[in-house]
Amino acid sequence: MTFGDRSKWWLHFGLLIAVAGCERDRTYDEKPIGKVVEIKTPLGLPPVPVPLNNPETAESIALGRRLFFEPKLSLHDSVSCASCHNPALGFTDGQRYSKGATGKMGTRNALTIINAAYAPIQFWDGRATTLEDQAGSPMANPTEMDLAHDVAVSKLQADPVYRKQFEAAFGPGPVTIGKVTRALASFERTLLSGDSPFDKYEFGGDKSALSASAIRGLAIFRDRTKGNCVTCHTISDKFALFTDGKFHNIGVSVDDEGNLTDLGRYNETKKDADKGAFKTPTLRNIAKTAPYMHDGSLKTLKDVVDFYAGNGNSNPYLDKEMKAIKLSGPERADLVEFLKSLTGEMPSVQPGA
Repeated sequence: MTFGDRSKWWLHFGLLIAVAGCERDRTYDEKPIGKVVEIKTPLGLPPVPVPLNNPETAESIALGRRLFFEPKLSLHDSVSCASCHNPALGFTDGQRYSKGATGKMGTRNALTIINAAYAPIQFWDGRATTLEDQAGSPMANPTEMDLAHDVAVSKLQADPVYRKQFEAAFGPGPVTIGKVTRALASFERTLLSGDSPFDKYEFGGDKSALSASAIRGLAIFRDRTKGNCVTCHTISDKFALFTDGKFHNIGVSVDDEGNLTDLGRYNETKKDADKGAFKTPTLRNIAKTAPYMHDGSLKTLKDVVDFYAGNGNSNPYLDKEMKAIKLSGPERADLVEFLKSLTGEMPSVQPGA
């Protein structure tokens, strides 16, 4: 795919996001009010696609920030969005599986929400199409926050400070779950990370930004006969998302008999080709978001590189791009060094900040 093709794809994706937002809410009853603000993107990232029915305003972003850290959105006021997406841990929780409001353990690793604004579809299995859809799901999930939407709304409505903040963001009217998810999504679209050593080297023209080892690792990352990583973890001419936004079976979660223990995307599409397929995660800040894979089964970046070198676990639905890669020990070390160079500036986020 040429850069021209990628640019057309990116513009098309942004348009789809905007149109999808309109289709789901033609009335605009819950559209934020106030002056629209521009989300500034760091080096290495494209403009953020924003749906027409949820423009970014200072008031909605501030409300979303507060809600992100709000335990009232969970049963017993016990957990918040930040419990599983901790800013200090790369917006993950550092655990293989997250613990919910009632102590139940999830079955998948918590994805970072850094740069989630660019994802054409949300969650490991793609069960939400937008950040707005995604924001409402964990609240009602009995394994996660375990609180019905109407109960969450009533708790916020009873708080005079929240009532005032919702009115500032959306105008007069009661608190609704639509306003809650819009505010959360508005805040999450500001959680961007770029300007990494890789970005300075690749897009900023600073050829001293990467070590010699990381430069060799980048070459391996791009080489179709070596790492072949760029096939799914994409790099364009002007920006790099390090994900194709698609779903692949890479041979994770396969038992000793070769059976898939998690069907992934198939649970949503019911297509055999999607069995065991999961969304390609971004590699940005990957050194800060261990453990890895949708099941958190790999502890280190070295483990990840070794896993791919071994071609994953065989199963009937293994992606055609999964091929054994022959890398020496030093080459694997160089690839890990390159992955570490993707650690960029993180947004400074604190409750109420």
